[in-house]
Amino acid sequence: MGEILFKLQEAPVIPVAGEPSGYPVGRIFCVGRNYAAHAAEMGNEVDREAPFYFTKTAVNAVLTGAAVPYPPGTENFHYEMELSVAIGAPVFRASAEEARAAVFGYGCALDMTRRDLQIRERQKQRPWDLGKDLENGTVLAPLTRAADWGNPSGRRIWLEVNGEIRQDAALEEMIWSVEEIICHLSGYYHLRPGDVILTGTPAGVGAVQAGDRMRGGVDGLPPVDLTLAAAE
Repeated sequence: MGEILFKLQEAPVIPVAGEPSGYPVGRIFCVGRNYAAHAAEMGNEVDREAPFYFTKTAVNAVLTGAAVPYPPGTENFHYEMELSVAIGAPVFRASAEEARAAVFGYGCALDMTRRDLQIRERQKQRPWDLGKDLENGTVLAPLTRAADWGNPSGRRIWLEVNGEIRQDAALEEMIWSVEEIICHLSGYYHLRPGDVILTGTPAGVGAVQAGDRMRGGVDGLPPVDLTLAAAE
């Protein structure tokens, strides 16, 4: 084969806290309705039989500190603050012990959502792609190695918009724990380094407008920050 016709956009490389190395993003899996209070505020019941997922394209992700334009096609653009989990070793049909060992690190993330499009497509029993998988729709903060952070339980997760707290919860409110998510998801995918899992958002999601700044955090992790600019 001769020269390629063009180069594809590259996915971001997430910095690792306190290190010169970076973590390249390959795939992004997102857990839906993993906090009961958030499911309720969206008018949904929690499926406690098993977690469910949607995916987001890695090249659409940006790193914390970005200023991105208000996206096209929506009038109801929402923030969702989440804990991200980065896989560091291949794992398939994992046990709980294997799931713990497969975690490279943890980070803060934003799952930005065109809520009006998500709801419209959901009501028609269509995929959520237009609402969820949008350019600049995933925002990733630096990762902290799992051994340096410890157990997620007991940690606070929060988000503020223009300095005002909008989301405030504890990670132990997650319906499905990190281990349970990895065990379940690895029954359907060969998880591998480069896979990032967003573990769901607590209650308090809401709309943002051009000019708004979002800042969110999880205890012990570098925060995530996003500024919303005017539409292009």
